Amino acid sequence: MTFSLRPDHADPRTAELVARLRDYLDGELADYERERGITPSGRLTRSDLEPVWRRSRELGFYGVHLPEEYGGQGLTYTQLAALKEELGASGRVLAHSVLGDMGGPLRAGDILRHATRHQLDTFLLPLIRGERACCFSLTETDAGSDVRSMSTVAVRDGDGDGYRLTGHKVFSSAGPFADFAIVVARMAETGEQADDKPRFSAFLVDLDSPGCRVEDGATPMSGEHIESDIVLDDCRVPAANLLGEEGEGMRIALGRVTTNRLLHCPTVLGATRRALDLTLDRARTRLVAQGRPLLSLQAIQHKVADMATGLYAARSMTYAALAALDEGREVHTEAFMCKLFVAESAFRILDEAVQIHGKEGLTQGNEIEFLFRKIRMFRVLTGTSEIQRNGIARALAFQH
Repeated sequence: MTFSLRPDHADPRTAELVARLRDYLDGELADYERERGITPSGRLTRSDLEPVWRRSRELGFYGVHLPEEYGGQGLTYTQLAALKEELGASGRVLAHSVLGDMGGPLRAGDILRHATRHQLDTFLLPLIRGERACCFSLTETDAGSDVRSMSTVAVRDGDGDGYRLTGHKVFSSAGPFADFAIVVARMAETGEQADDKPRFSAFLVDLDSPGCRVEDGATPMSGEHIESDIVLDDCRVPAANLLGEEGEGMRIALGRVTTNRLLHCPTVLGATRRALDLTLDRARTRLVAQGRPLLSLQAIQHKVADMATGLYAARSMTYAALAALDEGREVHTEAFMCKLFVAESAFRILDEAVQIHGKEGLTQGNEIEFLFRKIRMFRVLTGTSEIQRNGIARALAFQH
């Protein structure tokens, strides 16, 4: 894999998809955002997103990764990653809605294979068509990295035809725009089962159900208003909305954790690519003493050289792991490594980008300042860097 701030792809199918995606992001979607005055810190509405879902589906991007039977193109993980990288590199606020990250097919994850016919028809096929949206509700205030300590509980209804859910979920991304949530809850056990290890189940919960409230979530440091709290107060969920079997909820929720961990990396790499591109442009045009550009200074040259090298290393290892995953190989340890290295490298690169931009890089409203805040979050989200190191160390301990 060679280095470029605008990568070419040897695979014709990937090259064609990337070219069409770039045209959409830089043209029609950019115009749409400009006409609506959409900014990273503005409050998005469902009416902002639905036209993007529909148009992206018309163009073949919304749910493009899915099998053909669901209207997708059955992409490999490497091909999907190439598209996600372009979204990150585009600078578009609504890039998260093009493939379905924001409440769409990518947000739902790999639950299609666990769904019943009723669940497909009621929830997931409308989701794929851009008619409904979902959020994933796993995290709680005191159950972040240790999700098994969650307190949200599911009690079997007295009539045996449903469940009662009570608890408070936080950081439900896409919650402000969602129709339903994928909620993981601890089963309330009685008798002998109460002494066993806790069991967790996953449910499809309509967010307009009695006993369910969607509240404004905490605003993350990126300033984006895309999070909600899902508050459940004796909320009845029909038995038909149980995903899989009782006790399979954690397996369903975390079943694709290795893949998801890897697939978060290309988006961050794309955003880092954009930061480096903006930094090089600034260093070429900003004049310093004697009218020379900032990039003529060796100190700045060394900084951008290190930034580009870090990006190349992070990108190379990520795509190597994705290629191995496409071959059907186990990449559990590599996924930990990629998440760790991409998060830490991207943060260092953005820190230097702010430094080179000077006062502009410290000013709210400047894209570099926004990217710095957004990239900083990745060292915590989807598993902290410390959690990744724990996983790597465990894997090494069991190697012979």
